[in-house]
Amino acid sequence: MDSATEVEIRWVETTWQRRITRARRLTGGSTSTMLGLTGHDGEQAVLRLMTKEPWRRHAAGLLSREAAVQQQLQQSSIPVPRSVALDLSGEIAGAPAHLMSWLPGRLCLTSATDGVLEEMAQVLVGIHQFAPGRNRPRQYQSWAAPGKRVVPLWAQRRQLWRQAFELLEQPAPAYAGTFLHRDFHLGNLLWSQGRISGVVDWVETSWGPATLDVAHAATYLAMLHGVEAGARFTNAYRRRADGRHDEDEFRYWNVMDIVGYLPDPAKVVQPWRDSGLDINDDLARSRLEQRLEHVLRTH
Repeated sequence: MDSATEVEIRWVETTWQRRITRARRLTGGSTSTMLGLTGHDGEQAVLRLMTKEPWRRHAAGLLSREAAVQQQLQQSSIPVPRSVALDLSGEIAGAPAHLMSWLPGRLCLTSATDGVLEEMAQVLVGIHQFAPGRNRPRQYQSWAAPGKRVVPLWAQRRQLWRQAFELLEQPAPAYAGTFLHRDFHLGNLLWSQGRISGVVDWVETSWGPATLDVAHAATYLAMLHGVEAGARFTNAYRRRADGRHDEDEFRYWNVMDIVGYLPDPAKVVQPWRDSGLDINDDLARSRLEQRLEHVLRTH
């Protein structure tokens, strides 16, 4: 149990009413420490520990939101974990903690086949069709705040970034509100036998434009597998949605997502390398800039 402290294990054992026989560090988790736990009876669970700043400062809101959304989605067809227990302050667990059920499957970052992209699009359409009723999540927040709108030192096409910043100075387009995962991408999807068996990481769930979710998944795919992969996913989603879209609206939300990765997308690359992918920081930066060019020039 080298991955977890005695305090964390003691809290889980008390809450889960099982003796922990194994604790292992899970890959990914750019905002948290994620542990896979096995009980004495063979049951498994996942423990999220908000150990990283600035997310730890906001852990109470993030974790309570995730637990509420997981509970809300239990009656849907979306494969989500079940919330088991919370320690929002971390006073008992040692860090702000969310214990949740284990889902079968594993990450699949290495593939962007048509089958993978079609499955992703199908699941995302299902998320966007979920009707939360009176329990609508919070309004989306932009991750492209004015303070991020600085041309990065690594940029090769500096004018592209200036054009992106000018676009974001305009008022946001009107949109039909949709239930958003808000961090939907390959790193938050579990796969089993070619199908998505789990959608995880619901701390940023929001209400906003569907294109923002589509854009985030497409940008992530573009950095992993090239601009074409992001474009193919976008087309797969559009075929399953109503098929209608406004190009100016599409451009705005996609640019907002891309700028959200500044000042440097290198922050998301290390989990990919941990999973065995040979992607260096410069390649991720180059692909992000190529995606920006694609969005601005094509649409």
